[in-house]
Amino acid sequence: MFLTILIVYFVFVFVGSLRGASAKSKTAESYFLADRGLSTLALFFTILATNFSAFYFLGFAGEGYRIGYAYYIIMALGTAFACLSFYLIGTKVWTLGKQNSYITPAELIYDKTKSRPLSMIYAAVMILFTFPYLALQIVGAGYLIEQISGGLISYFFGAALLTLFTIIYVWIGGMSSVAKTDLKQGLLAFGLMLGAVIVISTNLGGFAEANEKLMDLKPALFEREGVGSVYTPQKWFSLLVFWIFCIPMFPQIFMRFYIAKDLNTLKRSGILYGFIPIIVSIFPVIIGVFGHLSFPGLEGKAADQILPMMLVEHSPEWFSALVMTGALAAFMSTLDSQLLALSTIVTRDFYTIFKKEKPNVQKQVYIGRIWVVILAIVGLAIAANPFDTIFDMGRIAFAGLSLLFPVTYAILHWKKVHPFAAIASIVIGEILLLLFYYEVLPKYLLFGFDLAIPLIALCFMILLFGSFILKKQKD
Repeated sequence: MFLTILIVYFVFVFVGSLRGASAKSKTAESYFLADRGLSTLALFFTILATNFSAFYFLGFAGEGYRIGYAYYIIMALGTAFACLSFYLIGTKVWTLGKQNSYITPAELIYDKTKSRPLSMIYAAVMILFTFPYLALQIVGAGYLIEQISGGLISYFFGAALLTLFTIIYVWIGGMSSVAKTDLKQGLLAFGLMLGAVIVISTNLGGFAEANEKLMDLKPALFEREGVGSVYTPQKWFSLLVFWIFCIPMFPQIFMRFYIAKDLNTLKRSGILYGFIPIIVSIFPVIIGVFGHLSFPGLEGKAADQILPMMLVEHSPEWFSALVMTGALAAFMSTLDSQLLALSTIVTRDFYTIFKKEKPNVQKQVYIGRIWVVILAIVGLAIAANPFDTIFDMGRIAFAGLSLLFPVTYAILHWKKVHPFAAIASIVIGEILLLLFYYEVLPKYLLFGFDLAIPLIALCFMILLFGSFILKKQKD
């Protein structure tokens, strides 16, 4: 049943989405940025579908299972606050991109600072810390396909299958194809998740009755601090503001600021982004919390599979297959955007820079397509031996990318940023991040805040004082 629905989905959605896309991918701007012509609805859904991925379906459900409803409040409000980044970063990026025909984030950084080392370090960090999040989509697909097929399709084969399909339509259509599929995938995925909550809660005796049972079974699921009191005031503050710094630094999100039809389109999409996440974030968390009624005692990677487990347990086979197909659609909507963004960065910020003779646009598109395949294979290799949990994979990716925010904001809004100070901000911040993440440095130095927040503040201080001191020396 699952394979039948999956095949039907590919035929009707992807073939329809790719119709005519190949004819629009002959130039760099067409292939990489869809001719900078997306409407409000298309732009909003391509950003939402790109951001809400395996981390949304499996990560949210897994953390809901481990922590409880407090996770929903933090993620819903924190993600909604990220709409501020459309104005802090997005509007300036769109304006400069329109004026100067930028395609990658690093092209803007170079043009504003004239520092090639800075732009290349910036691009390299984007590539390095996007890979765990890229691999996360492949890991999630492998988990889902293995679970929903009852083990008939192995984890790795399922992950490879999704990767192959994604490569095909990104190769053919570029951003035009990605944007078209994102709109349909977003509507399908979120609609099916709402249906999954209704079906599962009904099977458990109703939403109210299920929550009453959980209150008696594990009241910590309803507490502000969450199970294990993990959400201290410092953690609440950290996770509520973190997404403002993180989300615009995803290369696939940053490049979407370029592709709005006009500035009002971008602003309207930002307004929508402030409201819709509050609604859709609750669905997987509810299913994760309800998982304690059917599958108590799960830990680690097992908790990340609570969503497909609950669907298999509490819904008809055809419905669980349909929901999981919608989830796979969401995974692909993020994977396709990441592959396209990273291949664009490699092509434009490294390949063309080191070539003595700059390749023409047709050559750039061809090289970009080759790198889509290479990057997908690397992501699949990482997925073969994933982190302990999906949350861990996302955490390192999100934190590493968020440390680019201080440099980006300063270059866009400050009168003068010294390139050396910007390089120091990025390099020192990322080194300290890895030292804290791998527990080389003690966590008490973070004063109870989440990993990235003190480091973001430090990066801003390095930028501020470094630029001031270097300017004084120059004078």
